[in-house]
Amino acid sequence: MRVLLVEDDDRVAGALVPALVRRGLTMQRLPSGAGVLDRVHDVDVILLDLGLPDVDGVVLCRQIRAVSDVAVIVVSARGEVNDRVHGLRAGADDYLVKPYDVEELLARVEAVRRRRVERPAPSVPVVEVGDVRIDLARYEVLVAGEPIALSRKEFQVLALVAAAGGAVCSREQVLNEVWGHRGAAESRSLDVHVATLRTKLGRPALIETVRGVGYRLGSGRD
Repeated sequence: MRVLLVEDDDRVAGALVPALVRRGLTMQRLPSGAGVLDRVHDVDVILLDLGLPDVDGVVLCRQIRAVSDVAVIVVSARGEVNDRVHGLRAGADDYLVKPYDVEELLARVEAVRRRRVERPAPSVPVVEVGDVRIDLARYEVLVAGEPIALSRKEFQVLALVAAAGGAVCSREQVLNEVWGHRGAAESRSLDVHVATLRTKLGRPALIETVRGVGYRLGSGRD
């Protein structure tokens, strides 16, 4: 089983990684949220700490869920009921509070993986609008059969709007899930990213602005 540990504490990672390797798991470790979305399709389970230095773990969990159905177990020192509820509602399959026993963690890893293997595999999330094809799992966008190069944030904005299936994505949701927080600078950056997306895709009507609310997926036709 391939496991990605997202943990900023070197002492915790230094003890946990070899312990799980001895139990037969293939381990990767990242000390922050950077790079996690690049690896979600190469692992079976993600062990996700919430107190990361560059992004809140709950936000990162939502970002993972936007692009992948990989099993996610939150492993955090945040043990209040509200913390567990937020983690599970963000898409985590399980939530384990530090400190924990390694054998219990291993049992939870095996349990969530078993549940996902036993249920039917979900269809690959692909959204097609006219001649625009958005493959949410492969991070790939084609327009009239031609690949379009997007930055990470551009793709994340497009993926959120596309995955909503025509429902409105509020600006607050996009800012929280892509930038991690809201502010004047982030709001201006969102406007720039949407404008750049429309230009790169050559389909200005694909992302409709709902004034005062946010964005939704359009027909792609002007």
